[in-house]
Amino acid sequence: MEAVTGPPLLLATQAISTLERCKTMPELRQVHAQIIKTNLVSHTFTVSKLISFCCFSGVSGGLNYAVSVFRRVQNPNPFIYFMLIKSLSESSNPLDSITLYAHMLTRLEDWKRVEFSLPSVIKACGRLNGLEEGKQIHGQILKTQFVFDPFVANAMIRMYFEVGEVDLARRMFDKMPERDVISWNSMITGYLRVGEIELARRLFDMMPDKDLVSYNAMIDGYGKSGKCELAEEIFGVTIRKDVKTWTSMISAYVLNYQPRKALDMFREMLSVGVNPDGPALVSVISAIADLGFVEEGKWIHKYVSSSGIEMNSGFIGSALIDMYAKCGHIENAYQVFRTISQNRNIGDWNSMISGLAIHGLGDESLEIFRDMEKMGIDPDEITFLGLLKACSHGGLVDDGKFCFKLMQEKYSIVPQVQHYGCIIDLLSRAGHLEDALRILWNMPIEPDVLAWKAILSASVKHGNVKIGEAAAFRAIELAPEDSSCYVLLSNIYAKMGRWDDVAKVRLMMKQKRVGKVPGCSSILVKGKVHVFLAGKAMDEKCTDEVLFKIEGIVSRLKLEGYKPDLTQVLLDVEEEGKECLLSLHSEKMALAFGLINIKNDALIHIVKNLRVCCDCHSFIKLVSKVYNRQIVVRDQNRFHHFENGFCSCKDSW
Repeated sequence: MEAVTGPPLLLATQAISTLERCKTMPELRQVHAQIIKTNLVSHTFTVSKLISFCCFSGVSGGLNYAVSVFRRVQNPNPFIYFMLIKSLSESSNPLDSITLYAHMLTRLEDWKRVEFSLPSVIKACGRLNGLEEGKQIHGQILKTQFVFDPFVANAMIRMYFEVGEVDLARRMFDKMPERDVISWNSMITGYLRVGEIELARRLFDMMPDKDLVSYNAMIDGYGKSGKCELAEEIFGVTIRKDVKTWTSMISAYVLNYQPRKALDMFREMLSVGVNPDGPALVSVISAIADLGFVEEGKWIHKYVSSSGIEMNSGFIGSALIDMYAKCGHIENAYQVFRTISQNRNIGDWNSMISGLAIHGLGDESLEIFRDMEKMGIDPDEITFLGLLKACSHGGLVDDGKFCFKLMQEKYSIVPQVQHYGCIIDLLSRAGHLEDALRILWNMPIEPDVLAWKAILSASVKHGNVKIGEAAAFRAIELAPEDSSCYVLLSNIYAKMGRWDDVAKVRLMMKQKRVGKVPGCSSILVKGKVHVFLAGKAMDEKCTDEVLFKIEGIVSRLKLEGYKPDLTQVLLDVEEEGKECLLSLHSEKMALAFGLINIKNDALIHIVKNLRVCCDCHSFIKLVSKVYNRQIVVRDQNRFHHFENGFCSCKDSW
């Protein structure tokens, strides 16, 4: 090796300065070669800086290169070990961190010098669910003064929560001679993660000194556990709020099906001068997707673009694609997808495939998937979930079977219960009830309520009482609070004229205190959301006007051959009463309101909380032809695009 040609300190300074300007692996290798050439590989400080840069610079392949450099270091110091153990603990293979820690113990004479590496190796144990390894390290800590180190103790608390040992975490906390705010927050966060909400609140109230992390953790925990009112309570008493505080509250509203409040909270956040981060934007975009009205979504999209925020930052691009698709604007979704063509992540592809699926564009979903394969991007389980739904909504039985086989044989993805539910739904919708049942009975995992409801819905459609009854009772057993299971069973009986059995189902619901979810449709007109239930508007002032309009529509449609489908009224009443009840369905009322208030060349967009019934579907098809209007209806399952007497679902939904 060539000798050093200048003072070591000067050469080291020059090498380190050059190193800090590296952006790529070839540049890094050049600096390393210079270090070798000038014999600085024996200069501990320079080698430490080289390994540190490899570990923490973010250069692709840097960690693997750091490991290769380390193997050639004769006497690595504790700092070099620390850097590698920390980086490996956060890598895709944290076991290497534990292995290196064990190696370090055999090389260092003084155990006191391992202190800085302990939190990282403990973290690796938690990520690996390595309880036994964690206990061994805990035993080592008890033999040293590290037991009094708050950083080490806090890491142990988090590790025990990670591996599910809640009692051991609490025991560690109780034995700490001094607890800092991080100790308290580690316990609170751990309790929230395992669902011990009351214990978390008890500790929160006991905390001598709370910081913003404490408040944010409680807001986030309450939101995820469905206790939105308590999240609001903590948010209200949080004096100094940061972006995480606002994001946690917005997310709480989204998770608890309060999208309007989430959107209002986002506007308030902007008004007080807090700039949203990626998670906040993703949450509010998700709220808009739930609302189903696109104007707010376009405003957020414009905000993202004008703020210079990257589309692939925090999955914002995926969220926008999903939002546009769920708001009925699949062209806008595809435009966003094209915009991020150079930096697409798997979420972007999945959002596009799923968005096309809910619009019944099965062939287009399959085409996107083929493009994905051509670009060498491996699909995941969510990709195939979207593909199977696309095939189901598009009636593509053979393609669905092929995708179900492909995910297992080519990509070694083990189908989960959701995938089985999709293939069962696909076969059931297409009338292949026996094939669907064969898959259900041969599943290696227990079918969930959605699989049984798919069989149940198909039984209602095809009039198979025997299979429908069996599926309904199994679905009710799995989800006794789900009103749709009872309603579908009641529908089977009603279609067969078995009114005594219908009464028994209603009595069963009453005894179990299960309420039927009322049909509800909403429509956005001039920036205001108008909501309709069966037979009435939430704004009672417009009810009479809407009912009068419906009478006129029905009379005009009857001249064009419309005949109300009285089989959709599952009540034991006279035919005249059935026709009256049909005319009061919420989607018909929303449509009538739209015809009154939306100009002739504009799209009418309706959102319904339940599946649109057959009569309303035929009714809206005819309205689109007779009144020459484009109408989009988003129901519980999918989108229906009505134009000139046809629907995009091809009468299969």
